[in-house]
Amino acid sequence: MSLPRVVTAVLAGALLLAGCGSAGSGDDGDGGGSDTGAGGEASTVDPGPAPRIDVVADLAPADAGTVASSVNQFGFDLLGQLTDGTENTVTSPVSVASMLAMLLAGAGGETAEAMASTLHLEDSRDVRVGQLLQQLSDTDDVTLSAANALWAQQGIPFEDGYLSFVRDSFGATVDEADLGSEDTAEEIDAWVREHTEDRIEGIAEDLGLPDPQAALVLVNAVYFLGTWTTQFDPADTRPQAFTMGDGSSADVPLMTLREQVLPVVQRDGYRMLRLPYGADGRFAMEILLPDTATGLPQLLSTIDAAEWSAAVAALTPAELQTVVVPKFELEWDAKLNDALTALGMGPAFQGADFRPMSPQPQDLASVVHKTYIRVDEAGTEAAAVTGGTTRTSGGADDTSFRVDRPFAFTISDSQTGTIVFLGAVTDPLG
Repeated sequence: MSLPRVVTAVLAGALLLAGCGSAGSGDDGDGGGSDTGAGGEASTVDPGPAPRIDVVADLAPADAGTVASSVNQFGFDLLGQLTDGTENTVTSPVSVASMLAMLLAGAGGETAEAMASTLHLEDSRDVRVGQLLQQLSDTDDVTLSAANALWAQQGIPFEDGYLSFVRDSFGATVDEADLGSEDTAEEIDAWVREHTEDRIEGIAEDLGLPDPQAALVLVNAVYFLGTWTTQFDPADTRPQAFTMGDGSSADVPLMTLREQVLPVVQRDGYRMLRLPYGADGRFAMEILLPDTATGLPQLLSTIDAAEWSAAVAALTPAELQTVVVPKFELEWDAKLNDALTALGMGPAFQGADFRPMSPQPQDLASVVHKTYIRVDEAGTEAAAVTGGTTRTSGGADDTSFRVDRPFAFTISDSQTGTIVFLGAVTDPLG
């Protein structure tokens, strides 16, 4: 009989575990971290409601910076595996990291070591990712909501300590359900729609649900809605030429700001512009514009969290006569198995040790990431339930910032330095 499977979908994020039918077959008596929490007892789930994630713990500034750096580096690692810069890609590093950190808390041995290393975390019970996500939600300047939920298969034993940990540290709801039923699949999809404001319709089918072998589903959703500090005038938006990732040219709606002072910096091979949201500008979109129309693949192959942080730190207010940015709306999804395996998480997918979570053997079977982003004159909405002409129009004229060719972007929090969304746009028309 095949092992139960763990499927992770990130919308920002979701995860499914599945195991073999023998509840005790994975407990070989060697200790291996199979007990967690007081008493170390395994039991079927006692369903209990928990609210949408809120600030439940303070994270010291030093810890926030450390875990933000880990999340950001994981995000750039993942992006490098997902795209070569020739197609649209939209990811939520903090969402994927939060989801995998919830799974990591139930891992032991080589599996835990591999997952922690991939996430650049110190240990399997590093609660700071959950605390960071909660802290990001503590703002009135933009709408940033995050939620976690767990569905456990009826009759499969789970360690009480693990369930308590994800409730307390990640604010997750925990429910017992029949994961082989259509009703549960619809319940999960309804949760996804609710927590992404209907921008992502569902995840159950992507996870292979309903699935009688499924043991556990973990879902994380992140929703962001931000209004530009200085909004674009729709009257100034008009179709203009944009060089696509394949080298062709097409008319794309380009938005224009005039006579603005905005943070900008020239780096090696690209310029960065920061467009703030809200009254205090805590959150912002950073646009990373390669110096040439064919420069995005090179940029994505070399940039990492350290370079991104250095660029952000070097941003300097500059008087810009014009800022021209594409108006776009994108949906994106991908299966992350190969990318995560390439980053070192292979032990979680085969012969995994999740005994701290349950005595029943379980493997990670599938990880899926689904995202949505819309950028218009008012601001940005995002949810997370790529040659032609070479020219230097952006780099040669320091009085303007014209995004008319493939570019990368981040949406980040200046208070913690966390990248919430990270992606590349090669075709604003989708």
